[in-house]
Amino acid sequence: MNVQNAGGRSGGARIAEELAAAIHEHRLAPGMKLNEDEVGRIYGVSRTVVRAALQDLSHQHLVELKRNRGAFVAQPSVREAREVFEARALLEPRTARSAAERATEADIAMLQAHIDEEHAALAAGKEGRALQLSGQFHIELARVADQDIIADFVAQLVSRSSLIIALYWQRRTALCESHAHHALLDALAAHDGAAAEELMKSHLIDLLTSLDLRAQAARPASLSEALQA
Repeated sequence: MNVQNAGGRSGGARIAEELAAAIHEHRLAPGMKLNEDEVGRIYGVSRTVVRAALQDLSHQHLVELKRNRGAFVAQPSVREAREVFEARALLEPRTARSAAERATEADIAMLQAHIDEEHAALAAGKEGRALQLSGQFHIELARVADQDIIADFVAQLVSRSSLIIALYWQRRTALCESHAHHALLDALAAHDGAAAEELMKSHLIDLLTSLDLRAQAARPASLSEALQA
C-alpha cells in the first residue's frame, strides 16, 4: 500500500478506500480501534480528512463510531451474520441465473481473469487479498446480470460478509475450495441459468457452514503494521 500519496488522491474518499481494502483483506481486524491521529500520521493527512473517511466507512457498516470512544472496525453479531447470509441466499441465486442468461464472451473472460487473480493471490500466500477477490467475484457476477440495484445490494452484503468471515471463520480450507467459482463460470459460459442458480445456492451454504457462529475470536494487531503491510 502506498500510504505516502494517499492524502493527495481524493482526500477522505481515498483514505476510506485504503482502509476499506485493509478491512476486506483482514489486515484490520474487527474491533480494532482506528485512532484518528495515528491514521492521519500514517497517511500524512489531517484529522479532518481522517474523520471524513471514517464517516464514509460508518455509512458502509465497516466502521462503528462510538461517542467519546472513537472509531472501531465493526464487529458483526451472530444475528447479523445469519441475516447477511440469509439475504445473500435470497438475492444471489436468482442473480446468477440472470447472469447466465446474459453473459457475453467478454464477461466470461473478465470473470476468468478474476478467478486467475484470486488463485495468484493464494499462491503468493496473500490469503486476505484472495478473500477480497473472492467476494468481488460475486459483485462482478451481479453486474454481468445487468441488475444495478441488486448489484449494489450484493456489494453491501459482500462487504459485511468480509467482517463476518474475519470473526467467525472456522474452516479456513474453504478458501482453497475454489471449484465453486469455476463451476459457476462454466454454467455462465453454457448459458445454463438453472445450473447457475443451484450452484450459487450450494456455494452460499458452503460459505455459511465454514463459519462458527457460536463465538467470536478476538485478533488484536498493530494499526501501523496493518496499514503498512
